[in-house]
This record gives sequence, C-alpha cells and structure tokens, in this order.
Amino acid sequence: MTQVRVCVLTGYGTNCERETAYTCQIAGADEVVIAHFADLVQEAVNLMDFNFLVFPGGFLDGDHLGAAQAAAARFKHTTTRSGRSLVHDITDLHSRGGAILGICNGFQLLVKLGLLPATQSRYLDRQVSLGHNDSSRFEDRWVYLRANQDSPCIFTRGQERMYFPVRHGEGKLIAKDQATLDQIQQGKHIALQYTDQSGTPTQEYPYNPNGSDLAIAGLTDPTGRIFGLMPHPEAYNHATNHPRWPRGEQSAHGTVLFANAIDYLRGKGDK
Repeated sequence: MTQVRVCVLTGYGTNCERETAYTCQIAGADEVVIAHFADLVQEAVNLMDFNFLVFPGGFLDGDHLGAAQAAAARFKHTTTRSGRSLVHDITDLHSRGGAILGICNGFQLLVKLGLLPATQSRYLDRQVSLGHNDSSRFEDRWVYLRANQDSPCIFTRGQERMYFPVRHGEGKLIAKDQATLDQIQQGKHIALQYTDQSGTPTQEYPYNPNGSDLAIAGLTDPTGRIFGLMPHPEAYNHATNHPRWPRGEQSAHGTVLFANAIDYLRGKGDK
C-alpha cells in the first residue's frame, strides 16, 4: 500500500500551516512535514520525497501586487541549489500521480501559477484570477457549499453539501474571457460552489461572499488531483469548530477532503 507523505509549505506570510498539517495528520497521512520555501531552494526538503503537496492560507508577501502575485513570480523564477526549477518540481509531483491542494491564499497561488483550472490541459497558462470581493471588504464568515458530483476532483468525491468558513479579501474568481468560462463549465472544472441555505448555487450576498462567477468556490484540473478552494476546510476539523455546535448542528468536517485525497493516493479510492 502506498505511503502518503504530505509537504505543507510555509513562509513569507503563510499563517495556516499548523492547522493544515494537523488536519492532514488526523485525516490519516503517514508523514506530514511543514517546509519553508527556503527549504525547497536549499534542497533541505525535496518534493521528490512527497506525493501530496499543500499550499495553505495566509497573506503571501502581504498580498503585494495582488494576492499571491509576487509569490507566483518567485516560484516561476527560482531554482534549487542543483538548478531545478521549483515549478518543475511541483508539476513533476503531479505528473507522478501526486495530489496538490491550495487553500485560500494557496488557491490564489495555484491560479496565478496557471495550475488551475488548466482547461484543455494547458498547465502554467494563467486563465483566471481571483480579484477583490464585490463587497469591497474582507469577508470572515461561514458559507454553504455544494460539491459538483460530475467533477473529477478526488478531494470532493462522495460529498454533496458542506459548511466551511471563509476569510479573504480577494476571492472573486474572474475568467479572462467568456470562452474560458465556458471551458471551465464544459470541462467540469467547477468542484465547489457557494449556495444559499437550500443548496442552490447563488450570486446573492452574503451566501456568495465575493461575487465569484458561477458562484465558484473551488476549481480542479482535468485529472482531479489539483484542487483549490477559497473556504478553509482545515478550520473545521472538529465538531466544536462549528459555530452552532452547542445547538447540536453538524455537517461534514473539512477533514473529509484531506482523507479523500489520502485514500486515493493509497489506492483505496477511484475517480
């Protein structure tokens, strides 16, 4: 049985790495390492040793030039001590059958690296962006979500409705043109959508906290093994995290998204 080894990246403004690593642990990963960006550059940590890479939330570089914009440039133009491109190491992990998850700021990074949505398998070609919320404010609230049952996403399989917190100022997904938005729909790249309380995808605020096109809260690539989402599943890893748990209200924990990927990598799951 395949061992699942997770690398959770940190540095330059990331601030959710510990709870993300903890959620990977309780979801069943065999090994979880929190690595700084500099560890990859110096090759103190080698992505060849991992099959699950997570970009957690935070404020990379203080969101200068736009959320994760400066970080995307750093990844694209930085090489390791032996001269390998960091972006190559990331795409190599994926090509070896590994999984990549980006949460909030991590999602913003994956989008700006061009790893999502990668319609027509156009990896490293930026097709969408995440802009300022329509509310012109930082949104910190819990939101209703629905997983797309037709999506190839390995993280959301078997799930339907969820309830997770968001905390972001730039979460509005915007495609570069209508043709790209059409390809996202037709290619089933929409993995997660904001909904109202009845479970219907919506543009209505505050159910849709940012005004994202097609109520998109998360995207996947054609393989289903790269997934990015604005909500924070790692922030709901225990029943008492739910804002209405004293009333007995519950919903699927965010841990299930991590467990789904871990089971898939172990060979227990299928798409």
